[in-house]
Amino acid sequence: MSVELPVAPVDDVIRRHADGLRVSAEAGETLAREIQREGADRAADAARLADEDGRKTLMVSDFGAESVPDKAELDLPIAPVDRVARLDIDDRYRVSMDARIVLAAQLEAYAEDIAAAAAFLARHAGRRTIKSEDVEAYFELKQYFE
Repeated sequence: MSVELPVAPVDDVIRRHADGLRVSAEAGETLAREIQREGADRAADAARLADEDGRKTLMVSDFGAESVPDKAELDLPIAPVDRVARLDIDDRYRVSMDARIVLAAQLEAYAEDIAAAAAFLARHAGRRTIKSEDVEAYFELKQYFE
């Protein structure tokens, strides 16, 4: 799976939680890949809901949201999020603009959680740099708490 999300805005999310730590380029790339995987999965779930309703357009409600956040407040760009949403769904589906914005907001919140955990793990390891292994460790540890 190629990475559709640009790394720079994902890197910005990590740096918000770095609190003085450095961030390796690989950490941003790893987080971008994980966000992309999550986005594709969420869009596939939304497509199943739309299909059950006999629709070909993914709507805000298909992503479990009741309102649409302000697009200007998001760091993740909408166009790449739209490409991510289409990775695992048929071409017959459309994704409404509001649904794209909701998905971008959800993925940004998801990235915030992972970034905070990665920063914690880097500090816990006694390092001054958040590395790819910190992002990966989050997912390894997460399975024990679900």
